[in-house]
Amino acid sequence: MSQTPLTRAEFLKILAAGSAGVLFLGGAEEALAGITGTHDALDQAALDGDARATRAAGTVLAVAKGASASSNVKRAVAAVGGMRRFVHAGDTVVIKPNICAARAPRYAATTNPQVVATLVLLARAAGAGKVLVMDNPIDNAPTAAYSASGIAAAVKAAGGSMRFMSSSGYRKYPLGGSLGSFPLYADIVNANVLINVPIVKQHGSTGLTLAGKNMMGATYDRGLMHNVGLSQSIALVNARLRPALTVVDAMRILLRNGPTGGSLADVKVKNTVLACTDWVAADTYAASHVFAMPVGNVPYIKAAANMHLGTMDLTTVSIRNV
Repeated sequence: MSQTPLTRAEFLKILAAGSAGVLFLGGAEEALAGITGTHDALDQAALDGDARATRAAGTVLAVAKGASASSNVKRAVAAVGGMRRFVHAGDTVVIKPNICAARAPRYAATTNPQVVATLVLLARAAGAGKVLVMDNPIDNAPTAAYSASGIAAAVKAAGGSMRFMSSSGYRKYPLGGSLGSFPLYADIVNANVLINVPIVKQHGSTGLTLAGKNMMGATYDRGLMHNVGLSQSIALVNARLRPALTVVDAMRILLRNGPTGGSLADVKVKNTVLACTDWVAADTYAASHVFAMPVGNVPYIKAAANMHLGTMDLTTVSIRNV
């Protein structure tokens, strides 16, 4: 079902009402707390881009810090050109968060629901015909993961649609290399606009889970990716799935026992959101500046840079603290 693009009045009304209603929908107390308190000027900049963004040359990586995830998302999106730079009237937008397992937001194993909901609202306000949110949880229990993460409730309150990635939705695409013809979820491949929304967390196989690793959720054959060389496989998948925008959730990060976590002792509050059109640059910054891990410890980032999917050289990127 197509969604009617939001008018500005509807946009602000949903923002004002979202926090009050969502807590009864998904059982996750953090679902939309804090999404209220918006300001017209910030909302407009998040849609159209702020003045500096329109003058910026080259790749901009926005770094927004503050206690409000929603405000951070809006300031970061404004700094990279505004949502209307990416989303146009009638577009089908797919937002790909990390919903790996049935964990509440406080455990930092899944993308912050405020971050996801704010992107849904902005995409709808920019005129999207559909805003679909989906992931393929590693524990094969999508209903529980969608609910426990708070993302299902947040997306519903924001007017988006959660999608379960059924087995019939995968198609094989020629990726080459060690993967050859490989299954990817067709709705993600065919989206007019793909927005990648990872959370920053530790991972035993790749050092960190960031934007590049998050795209593994677009396939069901993760076992093959591990068996034939995980870093190169991640790069090959990302060569086919190129997000228009990457928004990295570092409001709370998982320091240990990733990817699923489960202990608050493993979580650190960073209150940070990144946005960039170059996911390799975003992952490089997230690894080195947010998690304080040498980028060499996350080998899929280098594999992607070697395929010219983005840059690891942050001296060539305009980093804007907003």
